Amino acid sequence: MQLQYIRENLAEKLRANGINPTHQRIEIAHALFSRCEHLSADQVMAIVNERHSETSKATVYNTLNLFLEKRLIREVIVDPNKVFYDPNTLPHYHMYDVESGKLTDIDAADIRVSGLPSLPAGMVTEGMDIVIRVRPADFPLSPALSREGRGSPKARP
Repeated sequence: MQLQYIRENLAEKLRANGINPTHQRIEIAHALFSRCEHLSADQVMAIVNERHSETSKATVYNTLNLFLEKRLIREVIVDPNKVFYDPNTLPHYHMYDVESGKLTDIDAADIRVSGLPSLPAGMVTEGMDIVIRVRPADFPLSPALSREGRGSPKARP
C-alpha cells in the first residue's frame, strides 16, 4: 500500500529530514509527493501557484535543491535543457519519450549492466542513472542525433 501524502504528514517528513517545514516547502513537497509523476521545476511552480500564487521560481529551485541535498527526491536530466524531479528514490531507471516528453520508470531488475570500468583507487560507486530515449519510428531525429550521424528515421535509398 502506498502512503497517502497529505500536508500534515509531509511536514513531519520534512522535519524528519532536518528541513524546516515552511508553508511553501510543504506545498512544493505536496506537489511532488502527492502525485506519482516526474515534474519539471516549472510544473512544480504551476501546481503550487494554483493554490497560492505566492511562490517564486527562486523559491521552487532552492527548495528542490534542498530536497535533492537531503535525498528526498532525485534529479533526472533527460537532456541539457530538460530536467525532471522524481520523488521515487528507490533504485530504478527511466524511459523518456522525446516526442511527448513523458518520463516513465523502469524497474532496476529489468536492466542488466555489465562491463563497467574499474574505479579509480579510493572511489566507490554512488549511483548510476540510465535514461533510455525513445521516439516513434516516423518522428524526426533530434538535431543533436542527426549531427552525430546516428541515421535518419526514414529508410535510406
